Parts: sequence; C-alpha cells; structure tokens
Amino acid sequence: MAWDFDTDPEYQEKLDWAANFVREEVEPLQYVIKHPNDMEDPIRNKLIKPLQQKVKDMGLWACHLGPDLGGPGYGQVKLGLLNEILGGAGFAPIVFGCQAPDTGNSEILAHYGTQRHKDQYLQPLLNNEIVSCFSMTEPQGGADPKVFKTTAVLEGDEWVINGHKWFSSNARYAAFLIVMCVTEPDAAPYNKMSMIIVPTDTPGVNILRNVGIGGDEDGTHAYIHYDNVRVPADNLLGERGEAFAVAQTRLGGGRIHHAMRTIGQVQKSFDMMCERVLSRETQGELLAKKQMVQEKIADSWMDIQMFRLLVLQTAWKIDKYQDYMMVRKDIAAVKATMPRVFHDVAANALMIHGSLGVSNEMPFSRQVIESFHMGLADGPTEVHKVTVARQVLRDYNGTNGMFPTRHIPALREEAIKRFADVIEDAVNA
Repeated sequence: MAWDFDTDPEYQEKLDWAANFVREEVEPLQYVIKHPNDMEDPIRNKLIKPLQQKVKDMGLWACHLGPDLGGPGYGQVKLGLLNEILGGAGFAPIVFGCQAPDTGNSEILAHYGTQRHKDQYLQPLLNNEIVSCFSMTEPQGGADPKVFKTTAVLEGDEWVINGHKWFSSNARYAAFLIVMCVTEPDAAPYNKMSMIIVPTDTPGVNILRNVGIGGDEDGTHAYIHYDNVRVPADNLLGERGEAFAVAQTRLGGGRIHHAMRTIGQVQKSFDMMCERVLSRETQGELLAKKQMVQEKIADSWMDIQMFRLLVLQTAWKIDKYQDYMMVRKDIAAVKATMPRVFHDVAANALMIHGSLGVSNEMPFSRQVIESFHMGLADGPTEVHKVTVARQVLRDYNGTNGMFPTRHIPALREEAIKRFADVIEDAVNA
C-alpha cells in the first residue's frame, strides 16, 4: 500500500531553493515596482528579467507546461507544492512564468490554437514578452452564460464582435484578449458560446475604465465595450459553440495552483499573527496567554492544515486519473473552501493586530476584501457547493421504507434474529 506525505529529495532541493529565492530576491520587488505585468516599466524589466533567467537556469520556469511547450511536465502535486511557495510573494508568479491569466490562456492556445496563433501569441506569452487577458463575465449577469449578450457574427472572413465585458482580467496590460462571445444564439446555453482571440489594439476595443479591488485605485480588471470589433475568422479557438469545453482546459489545474498560492499567502498572515501575539502585551501579559487569542491561533492553524491536505489530495487524484471530470467534486470543494479559509485567517490576523491591522500598513484588510473576490472568481462559491452536493449524492440512494435504513429499532430487531441461537444458548446456559 503506497501512502506517503514525503517529497522526493531531488525535488525538495528545488523547493528549498525556490523558498529562499522568493523570500530573499522576489518579495522585495513589490515595494519598488508598480505592477508585475507593466511591460513598459523599465524598472520592472531591469529587475524582473534577470530573476526570470535564474528560474530558467534552475529548470523551474513555466512548470505548468508539458515538455512539448518547454516545461518540465510536472504533475499537479509538484506544481501545488511549488505554488504554495510562490503564494508568499505577489511578484513570484511572473518571475516563475506561471502568472494568471496567462497560464490558462497559454493552455488554451496550446490545445486549440493554430500554428499562427502559437507563433503570434503563444510563444511570446510563454517567454513573458507579452501578457494576456481572459474576457468572459458581463455587467448584467456576471459569469452566467445564459444571460450573456456579447455577440460575434461571422461576416465573410471576419468575426464582428459587439457587447460589454466586465472585470476582464489584466486587460490594462494585455497584448491580446480571449473573448467569450455568443455565436450560436439559438443553441442551448452551454452550446451557444465561442472563444475568439482579439488583439487589444483592434479598432473598437474600448476600455471604458480599469476597476480595482477594495481600496485599490490602480486596477487592472477592465470594463470593456466591444464596438464592431473585427478580427479574422480563424481567430476562433476550437469549434463554434465549444467555449465551455475550451474553458475547462484552463480551469481544473489552475484552481489547484491558485489554492496552493492562497495557502502560501495565508501562511504568511498566520506567521505574522503568531509573531504579534508573542510580541504584544496587554493587561499585564502577552496576547499569547489570552484564551480567545489562543482560539484564533488554533482555528487558523487547523483550517490551513485541513485545506492544504484537501488541495494536495485533489492534486494527487488529478495526477492519478488524468481526467479533471473524475475529480470534479474535489476541485469544486477546493474552490468553495478557499475563500472561507482565506477570509477567516486574514480576519483573525487583522483583529489580533488591532488598529494596525485595519490600516494600509499591513496586508490584512486587503486580504479580507480579496477573499470575497476569490469567492466570485471562476464562478461563485455557491455554484461550486451545488456541484459538490450533486456529485456526493450520486453515491447514495434513497429508501422507500417508512423509516431510515439505519433506524435503530429495525437494526436491533435484525440483529436479534441473526444471533438468536447464540442468545438462546447463553440464556439457557
């Protein structure tokens, strides 16, 4: 029976190198560079590109990719362990070539793109010469495809796109957008959408404004109006009406990576919380001596450990079955649990730091807001809980009896009948 929680020594050496590298060389970047995806920032390029080369020299560049795309072909468990480290610094994903939404978009292009798409968009994306955007949700209906209104109509050899998209991730800096459009309006909701590549500088792509999260005034999520945007017909990714099949390419593994990066971020908040309670005195003793503070420490630690094991077990199942649909329940459970753990640990850390915790001099208030964003990205938490429940209930059956099958009086009667001879012999002995 194979059951092991150890990491093989060779890979552990890489993880140890990555942890030290992220802590010593990557984490300070966030205090001197405005945004990791601003390719026109000379300070960004001067500081980040040499670090990216170090990562490439260690064989840890774009580890989510298979060997055919220049990656090492790591499974989800190894990727998860690496991403846990990367979660500790906001600039780490770009330094390691695995930043969202580029990771998912690169997988879409690799699976569904033509050779022209790969030459023009994929390879520069993998080299971090450009960044990209995933443009799906809409202002009137969020992520619900049944109410999407952005259309793409084929006129001759061009798609003509019209509509509004909301919270299009990374559009501010993107060289191109992958846009989900209605191309088959009379089809069923999940068969009417298609994915189309749109270069950001195409006439008619109007970024109405960039939207930040919480108090972030320098947002990168765009509100976009597509006004008679014309792109070549072969910018279609996959077949017409296959947008959701295409989208699944970017979601399964991506959610595992995102979850492990979240754990890395939450662990840092937990570390700060522990330092605080061992440093601050009130009412004549350390905060660490207060039972309600101890409760927050205990709850936070248990939440992190349980969530981490859930994510790694899900990663292990993906590696084992090589089929995201067989692990759909687990992936949905990861997605539904992630925002709660993030919120609860960040909120505990915030409270323990007092007024300093709610200030912009500590990361906790932004993390609390980000936890709500996390509960909306890639579909609302409630939707994923529905998926979990439906998948779980497939393994059960109801009963037509008056009472449940585990009704104690019926079980007792059955047991008495089964062991009647033994009981009778014991009574008569």
